[in-house]
Amino acid sequence: MLKIESVTGGYGRTTVLHDVSLEVPAGAAVALMGHNGAGKTTLLKAAVGLVRAKSGRVLLDGEDVTALRPSARVKRGLGYVPQGQQSFGDMTTLENLQLVGDRAGISEMLDLFPALKDLLGRRAGLLSGGQRQQLSIARTLLTRPRLLILDEPTEGIQPNVVAEIERVISELTGRGDLSVLLVEQHVGFALRTASAYYILESGRITASGEGGSEAREHVRSQLAV
Repeated sequence: MLKIESVTGGYGRTTVLHDVSLEVPAGAAVALMGHNGAGKTTLLKAAVGLVRAKSGRVLLDGEDVTALRPSARVKRGLGYVPQGQQSFGDMTTLENLQLVGDRAGISEMLDLFPALKDLLGRRAGLLSGGQRQQLSIARTLLTRPRLLILDEPTEGIQPNVVAEIERVISELTGRGDLSVLLVEQHVGFALRTASAYYILESGRITASGEGGSEAREHVRSQLAV
């Protein structure tokens, strides 16, 4: 599904990523972990096309999309939920969803995120952080991506919403409908959700392996260094 091959890049003259490679197979969730400032968000932006790769390649379903604009990558099935529970605050929950989806799609999203059903008439700016995060993910899923990129989806939100997001990711990847690349600080959530993980430090991949609870102590030891 997604292959990042030996990507080096950053901002202007500042190089943040150094020869980074990772892979997200079709129908799988992969977690990218690391300390603040390690380059995780920059790597996601390179995958999306918001950061230009100075060298290396980004491939979607075997197609080299390195030179394509973000909008062209979206058309090829990439969905991106950036950090910060973004929404149009002056619009209602329903209006946010109607921007990108039809009635059938919105109904499907409300089945995935039932907490939103009672919030359709509420302005998005009045929602809690967890509710806005669910709305952000639902809105992106309405574009029918085959690859969903999530940047810190559990940051600052309550445990019950974390559990809901975990359920949705597991359900969609379990059906084979979706691949997910997930940047996450919550090690337990990441390893429960993902079938594989990578650790990024100072712009370089320093470790990788299979997900699952048995990897938790190893990952924590790597992140403690």
